[in-house]
Amino acid sequence: MTTDKRKPIALHVAVPTEDESYPVLIGPGLLARLGHELRRSHPKAARVALVSDENVMPLYGDAARESLEAEALEVHSFTIPAGEAAKNLDQLVTLLEGMIAARMGRRDVVVALGGGVVGDLAGLAAALFMRGIPLMQCPTSLLAQVDASVGGKVAVDLPAGKNLIGSFHFPTVVIIDPEVLQTLPEREFACGLAEALKHGALFSPEHFQQVVAAADDIYARDADVLGRIVAASVALKAACVSRDPREQGEAGKGRVVLNLGHTLGHAIETVSGFSLKHGEAVSLGMIAAARLSERKKLAPKPEDGPGLEAQMRVALAALRLPTDLDAWLDDEHASSLEAALVNDKKRSFTSISYIALTRVGDPAVLSLTAQEIVALLRDPASDC
Repeated sequence: MTTDKRKPIALHVAVPTEDESYPVLIGPGLLARLGHELRRSHPKAARVALVSDENVMPLYGDAARESLEAEALEVHSFTIPAGEAAKNLDQLVTLLEGMIAARMGRRDVVVALGGGVVGDLAGLAAALFMRGIPLMQCPTSLLAQVDASVGGKVAVDLPAGKNLIGSFHFPTVVIIDPEVLQTLPEREFACGLAEALKHGALFSPEHFQQVVAAADDIYARDADVLGRIVAASVALKAACVSRDPREQGEAGKGRVVLNLGHTLGHAIETVSGFSLKHGEAVSLGMIAAARLSERKKLAPKPEDGPGLEAQMRVALAALRLPTDLDAWLDDEHASSLEAALVNDKKRSFTSISYIALTRVGDPAVLSLTAQEIVALLRDPASDC
C-alpha cells in the first residue's frame, strides 16, 4: 500500500462535558500511519490488540502490524469469523481471554481493523477489559467509514435481537483510509451507501442528492469522490453525535434520529437470519419509514411530483440497494417482525421511538407499538 502525501481531512467529534472528544482523520495512505497516530495519542502504550476478521486480516493485517511495530509496539493479532453471526457473546469472551493472555494493561490499546462487526465486537471488548481501555477505529468497509466507526456505540447481538448487549465507548482516534475500499465487494459498497443516504435523508437534502449522483463514481472506486462522500457523511453524523453523545437528548433533537431505517431494518435483518446484510436491511427500513411517514400524514404526498416513499425508492434503486419491502410484510413474516420489534432497544414499555420524516432533511420521532408499525406498513387504512 502506498503512502499518499496529500494532507488528510481532519474532523473533530466533540463529547461535551466529558474528556472523550476525538479526531477523525480521512485520507489515502493513512493505514501506513496507523502506528504513528496511535503513538501520538498513546505515548505510554506497550501492547496492541489488533482485531480483524477472516476477510480483512489477510488483506491489510500485515500493513497494520508493520506500522504498529515500527513504533515499538507489541502487536497481538486476533482474527474473528467474518459476518454478523460472529458478533456474539462467545466471540467476545474469547477475545477478552486472549487479551488477558497477552498481558495487556490499562494503557494498552485495542485497534479495530475491519467493518462494523469488527468495530462493534472489538469496541465492546475495549469497553469491558479492565473497566475500559483505549480504542482506535480503523474501518475498512464503506458502511463503517461513513457511520459505524464514528459515534462510540459498541455491542454484540443476542438471539432475540441486534445490539442488545452494548455500551458507549468512544474511540480515541478514527483512521479512515479510502484506499482500502479498492478491495471492497460491490454488495458491501451498497451497504455503505445506505448509511450515507440516511445522513442526507436526516440532515441534508444536498447530501442526499449528491450521494445518488455520485453512485457510478463510487462503484468505479474514484478515490477523490469516495473521500468527499465519506467526509460529508462523517461531518453530518459527528455534528449530531456531538450534540447528544449518549443518546439522552429530547426526542427529535438527539442522536436517536440516527436510527432512521434501523428499527424495522434490524427486525428484517434478524428475521432473515442475517442473509440480508445490514445496509440492505436499512434500505428496506428507510422505505418503511417513508411509507409510514406518508400514512401518518407527516409527509403528505404533493399534488405534482413524487411522494416521499417514491423519492426513497428511486434513490435506493440508483444505489443498487433492495427496495422490495412488501416481500417482508406478508403473512409469513409479519408476526416474526412484530416479535423482533418488541425487543427493539429503543422501546419504552410497549412503545418504540420510531424515526420518521416530514420530508428529506427533516426527521420526526413517533411513539408506536410493534403492532402499529407493522399494521401501518401493511394496510394504509389501519390508522383511520
